[in-house]
Amino acid sequence: MTSTARGPESGSRDAHPDHLGHVIFITAAAAMGGFLFGYDSSVINGAVEAIRDRYDIGSGTLAQVIAIALIGCAIGAATAGRIADRIGRIRCMQIASVLFTISAVGSALPFALWDLAMWRIIGGFAIGMASVIGPAYIAEVSPPAYRGRLGSFQQAAIVIGIAISQLVNYGILQIADGDQRGEIGGLEAWQWMLGVMVVPAILYGLLSFAIPESPRFLISVGKKDRARKILEEVEGKNVDLDARVNEIETAMHREHKSKFSDLLGSRFGFLPIVWVGIGLSVFQQLVGINVAFYYSATLWQSVGIDPTDSFFYSFTTSIINIIGTVIAMILVDRVGRRPLALVGSVGMAVALAFEAWAFSADLVDGKLPNTEGTVALIAAHVFVLFFALSWGVVVWVFLGEMFPNRIRAAALGVAASAQWIANWAITASFPSLADWNLSGTYIIYTCFAVLSIPFVLKFVKETKGKALEEMG
Repeated sequence: MTSTARGPESGSRDAHPDHLGHVIFITAAAAMGGFLFGYDSSVINGAVEAIRDRYDIGSGTLAQVIAIALIGCAIGAATAGRIADRIGRIRCMQIASVLFTISAVGSALPFALWDLAMWRIIGGFAIGMASVIGPAYIAEVSPPAYRGRLGSFQQAAIVIGIAISQLVNYGILQIADGDQRGEIGGLEAWQWMLGVMVVPAILYGLLSFAIPESPRFLISVGKKDRARKILEEVEGKNVDLDARVNEIETAMHREHKSKFSDLLGSRFGFLPIVWVGIGLSVFQQLVGINVAFYYSATLWQSVGIDPTDSFFYSFTTSIINIIGTVIAMILVDRVGRRPLALVGSVGMAVALAFEAWAFSADLVDGKLPNTEGTVALIAAHVFVLFFALSWGVVVWVFLGEMFPNRIRAAALGVAASAQWIANWAITASFPSLADWNLSGTYIIYTCFAVLSIPFVLKFVKETKGKALEEMG
């Protein structure tokens, strides 16, 4: 599932495409998978305590139920590239839409804890597929001059999905009089929280019928006339379509279908560039960002904030997430990916250190003291802001750009899988770590944020302004 190669002259040719508005629509529709990625990932935040209470389970079992979806994510991410190369990017999106829908209905109507876990694995598989197919498809239909900003649509959709899920959770909680297990229309509030996702899941499927297949995939299966028509739609009428098709074909002939064995080639197993992609993916998760989206309501309740306010703070954090993402989208093609990553690492490290300090205070009547409580809330929002304006966006842009054409599909799948595995490790370990020492847990996240700085300085190369075939 490699992205369309372009010659050195392409940047100027595509500087002002005739059909940029159409390309934006296509990108936004494809990024609907990112919206569901964010929505499905974070909607569970509103149901954590209700699931614990309904099934009478401890922190360890609860963590596994919350984190088990991430196993599905890793599998979906690892297989999506090959599926998309065989049946097309659009069909891959439609499969993900069906899986999201099934997961939403099943999660809302579980018979027992085991089948709730099963529906979450299915939803996770869909998230994993969306995490790979979205950035790759967008890279293939985007003019190089706008590829960074259009690539940022994926992360923008993710953070909007997170925010909408928290807003929906907050609204449902209000209807249920602040009780996550309060009954609404014969179902408990948390079931409605998980079931509402069926609406965007169906919309994603419908939008997939309104956007074209990737020209690169069409050429790979011999449908050159259809590819020419789509190239005209996304690049304008002034483009020499035969030359563009020949350019893509030539690039494809220099390549072969990427497979796992192509990623091997050093004494450390993977090629160095693959390890860099894995490192970016892992560091993005090991700073603990998804604790803020999976467990924030539980976290704030554990330090004495009432459930309604904890849901509200989850929503305000997600709004900060959107603001940071917009900042990144504005800056990613102006200042570059690497500087944003470094600024974000420094900001996250400082904010996490303040959170660790605040959570080290002894609770008074079940609550943090006023000063520490205020610092914790502010630091949590600052942490999310710096993540969003940096690693939240640039990692997805890097992964869509940094790999050579001959290995891009397989390498992107491995890097995305590593991201989900790291996400699972953080998600599964947080409840037990928090029971052990909440401040110590945040010290661990702080250390990873600090370590990401020398990693970027030593191993990560800037991809700003480079054509995809220049990567190597």
